[in-house]
Amino acid sequence: MSPLTIVTLNLHKGMSPLNRHPRLYEIAAALLTLAPDVLFLQEVQGRHLRRERQHAAWPQHDFLASTLRHSASYGMNACYDHGHHGNAILSRYPQWLRGNHDMSVNRLEQRGMLHSVVQPEGWPHAVACLCVHLNLLARDRRRQYLALQHYVQQHIPADMPLIVAGDFNDWRGEADAVLARTCGLQEAFVATLGQHARSFPARLPLLPLDRVYVRHLQIGQVQICRGQPWSHLSDHLPLQVSVSLA
Repeated sequence: MSPLTIVTLNLHKGMSPLNRHPRLYEIAAALLTLAPDVLFLQEVQGRHLRRERQHAAWPQHDFLASTLRHSASYGMNACYDHGHHGNAILSRYPQWLRGNHDMSVNRLEQRGMLHSVVQPEGWPHAVACLCVHLNLLARDRRRQYLALQHYVQQHIPADMPLIVAGDFNDWRGEADAVLARTCGLQEAFVATLGQHARSFPARLPLLPLDRVYVRHLQIGQVQICRGQPWSHLSDHLPLQVSVSLA
């Protein structure tokens, strides 16, 4: 059974950190070098009427999936007059979409959790994958941790391998204790290196906003994808984690 390579990245809608330049083609080329088996993406733009007229990489999750030769699941979180964006899970292996759960707690931030099940080649068990994007304010995130806890307890079998990854906006590090206590999840960088990965802002990463949590999986190598080309492709840096069955 080969290890599973996980990458999580806030795509920033395929735009450069300051929203000046489209970067999706460069992001696709850079992701190819990482060769992820499962890719957790946030702020993926499914539609944008003006930008669609300027280049052909739409919907963004389908373009990246085609480049990587993956399948794609997409969950729309925010909808507006000229388009929509949300989370996506791309997988080298067969995957089945289980649903997109609305985690919004106010009208200003439309957030969601995308649920897919991936069957890695040669593994006796499928893996539940949850891609999440949480709010900026701590009081909002605490409500979302509770929603995540209830969802896992109700929809993910207790003995099933589980990956929860995405942009938690949790620079205070509050999520770890909650998810460990209620869902049995451990954060990959904390378990391996003793600290969270600093992934934001990409050009001078100071804040640990992104996470990879796992359950019933053994954590191997972990890496923050720093420097070029990543520092000018999005406002977040990708996190890469290798896991195998425990």
